[in-house]
Amino acid sequence: MSQCIRCYISGTVQGVFFRASTLEQAQMLGLSGHAKNMGDGRVEVVACGDDVCLEALKRWLQHGPRGAEVTDVDCNTYEPEEQPRGFTTN
Repeated sequence: MSQCIRCYISGTVQGVFFRASTLEQAQMLGLSGHAKNMGDGRVEVVACGDDVCLEALKRWLQHGPRGAEVTDVDCNTYEPEEQPRGFTTN
């Protein structure tokens, strides 16, 4: 079943290639959505796709790429106005 989630990742997650690494993970999992830096130092990730693949991404977000120090991941079900195509970093 396809659904979307929105996650906010806190910690040392900017300036460590978190968005680019999330893009790679999402593409490998066949997910669509985006990863973007927030003004408060967090990263927002919106991902849409198969439940199993979303769970895999959520597990990966718990640690992120080398250099990241994730302190919190807050994910919720999300219903975008429009289904995203592909995965982007903003």
